[in-house]
Amino acid sequence: MPAKVSSKKQAPEDPRHVQAVKSYEDGLRALQEQKFEKAKASLQKALGGPDKALVDRAQVHIRTCDQHLEAPTLHFKNTEEHFDYAISLMNTGDYVMAQEHFEKLLKQEPKADYVLYGMAALHCLTGRVEESLKTLDQAIQANAALRFQARNDADFQNLTEDPRFTELLYPDPGAEEVETPTEETSAY
Repeated sequence: MPAKVSSKKQAPEDPRHVQAVKSYEDGLRALQEQKFEKAKASLQKALGGPDKALVDRAQVHIRTCDQHLEAPTLHFKNTEEHFDYAISLMNTGDYVMAQEHFEKLLKQEPKADYVLYGMAALHCLTGRVEESLKTLDQAIQANAALRFQARNDADFQNLTEDPRFTELLYPDPGAEEVETPTEETSAY
């Protein structure tokens, strides 16, 4: 005689709860990225769920978002002051906010060599090697003296072994000249 298989059916999960949990998780992700408006919108969607504990937690995080959104907006006297602020964010490890400020600066002054240099350093610190090399090249094209600064800048330490970085900082002075064979070099 075959063994009986018990077939207990699980009650389907409440779709409101599933959606509330997803909204809550989306809100937390946005909050971690310091995207407070997006976080608040997602967390408010979580308030419609049936789980009181989840609603309570969402409300706490919404208050956090409100506090950040109510913070006074920053006003800078000039581009250099704004740049210094972006550098300070980068130096404290707030790479997300630093990038936002560098991007704002580049919109204002797309060819500012020092802004491009700062963005290149940020890209290097965050492991985006290709973007770092490209942006550093743009900065050096705008101001060749930055080549010397980058040689001793600890922010570019991740690139010291990359031959492309070395080539950027130590270009071959005769690379543009075409070598013509002479009788002495063509003896073989």
